Amino acid sequence: MSIIKQLEELKIIRKQLKFGSKKVVFTNGVFDLIHAGHIDYLTKAKTLGDVLIVGLNSDESVRRIKGDKRPILKEEERSFIVSNLKPVDYLVIFDEDTPANLIESLIPDILVKGADWELDEIIGREVVEENGGQVMAIKFANEQSTSKIIDSIISKYCK
Repeated sequence: MSIIKQLEELKIIRKQLKFGSKKVVFTNGVFDLIHAGHIDYLTKAKTLGDVLIVGLNSDESVRRIKGDKRPILKEEERSFIVSNLKPVDYLVIFDEDTPANLIESLIPDILVKGADWELDEIIGREVVEENGGQVMAIKFANEQSTSKIIDSIISKYCK
């Protein structure tokens, strides 16, 4: 059974989890070119609750946010990879530029982003806190990023 869900399916699952007193953690991102920083981040996010839901930016969303050269991997590949990572319980792809609609629809118990985000800048913070949830920033284990990996490849192999 696939853990990749449509939002409507996930809303039903979320209600069941709430009824079962399961603490739901939500995060989102592009997750292009998975690296150790991604794994560490998702592992830490999972420890904050019982169920980890990941919102994955669609290809169109990524292009609008990061430009025409991204993503490197298509959403089908990215969703397959991320959904098969041990900490991830459910994954949903979203087309919007922000996960605001997902967060408002699911109202997670804990909303997490990387420590490069100020808490007051995290999209969805208000709705989560208004519903008794927490918003947290997870410190990165290293300063790795997909952009840094791409830059490293270009500097090593494209000169």
